[in-house]
Amino acid sequence: MAKKNARNTRGKIVNAAWKLFYEQGYEDTTVEEIIELSHTSKGSFYHYFDGKDALLGTLSTLFDEKYEELAETLDPAMSAMDQLLFLNSELFGMIENSISMDLLARLLSTQLTTNGSKHLLDHNRIYYKLLRKIIARGQDEGQLNSSTSVSEMVKLYALAERALMYDWCLCGGEYSLRQYSTSIMPGFLSSFRA
Repeated sequence: MAKKNARNTRGKIVNAAWKLFYEQGYEDTTVEEIIELSHTSKGSFYHYFDGKDALLGTLSTLFDEKYEELAETLDPAMSAMDQLLFLNSELFGMIENSISMDLLARLLSTQLTTNGSKHLLDHNRIYYKLLRKIIARGQDEGQLNSSTSVSEMVKLYALAERALMYDWCLCGGEYSLRQYSTSIMPGFLSSFRA
């Protein structure tokens, strides 16, 4: 029970922070506002995070929460490729509608410069577990190419997503990330097909 409460407290802080970051910007959000919106204490905040900058790495947590939500809605009758494309489209729609491009760019840059953990590459994330499950099923059912390992296909899929997010930030969001991805991802993933 204590572990669940700790996860809930941390989750409240993360969700409040990203809500405020989106609404008023990272620079204009204070730790005090995050504590107030999350209905937690200063002690709780600093138990989980060294400061506001430490929250940048939690964006991958929000992505994983979205993937958990999406996993429950996946139609098992969909092909593995269609499931992968659906997940990508839904995640990128969420990014466009609730994550500022500035914050996404900050996350991507922290992953390049950090000496600590690279949250986006943590293979214990729900993201990677879900991708492995879908791709392994697709290979077992003969829908996906089995001459490439599941791990390599997961790596390529994640690489394609990061490339699209990076390019979107680099171009200043001048196009719809979701729409562009919908047109580009099938080509990126064409080598996955059996």
